Amino acid sequence: MDVLLDLLDPKWWLGMLGAFATIGVIAIVFAETGLLVGFFLPGDSLLVAAGIFSSAAAAQGLGIAPLSLPALLIFAPLAAVAGAQLGHLIGAKMGRKLFDKPDSRLFKREHVDKAEYYFEKFGPAKAVVAARFMPIVRTFMNPVAGVLEMKARRFFVWNVLGGVVWVEAMLLLGYFLGIRVEGIDKYILPGVFVIVFLSLIPIIREVVKSRRAASVEPRGRHHAPK
Repeated sequence: MDVLLDLLDPKWWLGMLGAFATIGVIAIVFAETGLLVGFFLPGDSLLVAAGIFSSAAAAQGLGIAPLSLPALLIFAPLAAVAGAQLGHLIGAKMGRKLFDKPDSRLFKREHVDKAEYYFEKFGPAKAVVAARFMPIVRTFMNPVAGVLEMKARRFFVWNVLGGVVWVEAMLLLGYFLGIRVEGIDKYILPGVFVIVFLSLIPIIREVVKSRRAASVEPRGRHHAPK
């Protein structure tokens, strides 16, 4: 349990990265969006925390040097875009066989199914942008888009839009909180759970809707007129 809390706590990540926190955040953004094994990394909360600890007062409370906000604003979006392009390329090159593997600790078929569901429901463009704000889905959406043959040029356009909006919004939200809220570092972990919960609301809503539909369909067929 303690290990799980550490993985969810962006303060733990930033403290562990120490003087290399700015570079580390950029690398984690790339890994979370580009590598299938990066789905467990704290994308949203880490970006917000990076923005918070870009302010001198908040960074002092954590005992680290302030992160470089200009570097994050420039290179974190680039990492997000590059990571997603890598994911799309892997999906396009490997095709369906990329996901033809049994469930394991690092791979769950349901993650792929959920990303594919949003791709089909919202259409490629909206799905690529919306997935940026959904944990886990944002990792699997990119290779799924490649597997489903979304054109690389079209994917790039919407990938850039989604990546830039997502990264900049999270960073600037954190920076604003860091300079406005005194002692903000004490509220990081509770804030993480709020961010994760809000990010999961669309997924939870769709799961509930699909389960209701599945339960209604058999009854409808059972009572259908002959």
